[in-house]
Formats: sequence, structure tokens, C-alpha cells
Amino acid sequence: MPFSDPHHPLWKPDNLRRAINAAGVALWSWNVANDHFAMDDQAFKLWGLVKSAEVKFEDLSAHIHPADRDRVRAAFTATRGIVGPYEIDFRILVEEDIRWISARGIGDDLALHEGQMFGVFLDVTGRKQAEEGNELLAGEMSHRVKNLLAIAVGLTNITSQSTTTAKEMAVELTGRLSALGRAHDLVRPLPGSQGHAALLGDLLSVLLSPYEDLGAFKGRIRVAVPRMGVGEAAATALSLIFHELATNSLKYGALSVDTGILDLSGSTEDNDVTLTWTERGGPEVEPPDGAEGYGSKLLNRSVTGQLGGTITYDWSIEGVIVVLRLKGERLAR
Repeated sequence: MPFSDPHHPLWKPDNLRRAINAAGVALWSWNVANDHFAMDDQAFKLWGLVKSAEVKFEDLSAHIHPADRDRVRAAFTATRGIVGPYEIDFRILVEEDIRWISARGIGDDLALHEGQMFGVFLDVTGRKQAEEGNELLAGEMSHRVKNLLAIAVGLTNITSQSTTTAKEMAVELTGRLSALGRAHDLVRPLPGSQGHAALLGDLLSVLLSPYEDLGAFKGRIRVAVPRMGVGEAAATALSLIFHELATNSLKYGALSVDTGILDLSGSTEDNDVTLTWTERGGPEVEPPDGAEGYGSKLLNRSVTGQLGGTITYDWSIEGVIVVLRLKGERLAR
């Protein structure tokens, strides 16, 4: 029996209601003359409202997210001039939860029936959250690629200064890039609740290993930090931070001479982590003069923006001391 048959069971009101409920569709009608809405039980449930005979737009508006309220009012008013179907997505507040609703209908006054416009509400919260997650992932991937390229450029510049032939540069640069790859490989699941990454000490040791063999003796880079996990996002930020510090040290500080020493220590207090970068045995240090360079801006942005911490410098004549104070929960991300 074809669905066009008006006697088909599909068109029986009870069966239509069953189909609508199964699909999670909420029904509404809008009286354009007096601005009254009528909604079914599913719609009241979706909006978190007590059922009533009629609801004005302003009653619904009070539950629309403030950032979307004016847009929704303007969009609903404009639907009377739209020919054909329309769709409006917006957020509503149900107690402490935020839900995404899609309002759909047919525009144009020709679609009015006895002065009323009809349509449906759909809960699209899951789809919107997935879209936001994909946008964040795309942004994170773009950011990660830029960070890795910046690190590769920095290592190339470092290696070009410490080698005399193209063959030497190729060997050393390959080694340092391999060390960077090993640091990235450390981003793996850890047991318990330490996050998905490496242990902090392992990560820092591997990050600094490309600079270890640039001096007259082994062991001139010492790492002693608390045993804790570092999350994937934090690992990228730490890579940028410590490659920048190591690059500056190789150019101007303790790593620029064979006998310089770098000590990286750490401690925890409550949920905060303090990492102290101490250079000794290098040339005399002077505070930078002039405007903040790109490297300093990169450090500040990584420390404050991504790790929720602070960075301070002590430009002592014996060697620079850099203190990073970081939020523990940010390191686990």
C-alpha cells in the first residue's frame, strides 16, 4: 500500500506521534499575531519548562543563551520573509547545562495556516559538541605543526653555528631531530591518573639530549624534577619552552662554552609545579636591552597561555636563572 494513501497506518495520528517521539522531535506553532507559542510535551521537556497552554516568545527568550538571544529574535522575525525551509541553531540554558537546539520550519506568510507558523525543535547538542571538538582538534594540529617547524628551524640554526662542514651539520642535525622525535614518542598513556604522556623527568631529559654532547664532558646537563605525568598538549608547550631556553643558552649562556653547566630542578606545592633553570660556568650575563624579542614572546605565550603559569628571570652575573611556576592540572593535559 503506497504511503500516499491517506488511509495508510502511517498517517494515523497516534502512529505519527509515535514516530515523532521516536525521533526526538519536538513540535511547536507560532501565532504571528499575538506572539504566542504552543508546544508539545517533548518541547517543554527539551526547554526544561513546566507545561502550560501557551508560551510567549519572551518566555522562551529568557532561557536562550544571552549571546544568542538577539540573533534568535531577529531570525524568527525574518522567517516570515523567507521562502522555503529555514533552520536556526542556538543555545539554551537548562539549569546549569547548555543545550543546542535547532528550530526548523517553512518561511513566508504563504506557509501560514490560520495565522500560525509551524515547525520543530531538535536537540543537536551532540552534533554541536562534535563540531566544536573537531574545530579544536584542527586548531591543535595546526598549532602543533607550527611548533614543530619552529623547533626544527631553531635546531638547524644551532647546528649551523656549531659545525664547519655540511656533512658534520647533517649528522648533528639528524641526531637532534631524532632526539626531538623520541621526545614526541614519549607521549603515551600512563597508568593511573597521571595523564597521557611521558614522565616529566624523562621528557625533559630527552628534550635536552641534543645539547648534551656539545661540551667538553658528559653530565653537564642535570635534570632533577618531581615524578609526574605530562599531557600531550603540555608536552608540545614544554618542547617549545625548553628548546628556546637551550637555544639562548647555546648562543649566549652556559652551553656556549665547553665547561658550562645547566641544572634543571623542580618542586611541587599543592597543585603547582616550580621548575628552575640555572646556568653556571658560562660568560657573564647581562639583562636584554630593548624591546622583547620573538623568542621571549614565545616563552611568555607558552607559559602563561598554555600552561597557566608565570616565568621570571634572574640575570645574575654568574649565569641566568629562569623560574617557571606552572599549574599541575595544565601539565596533565
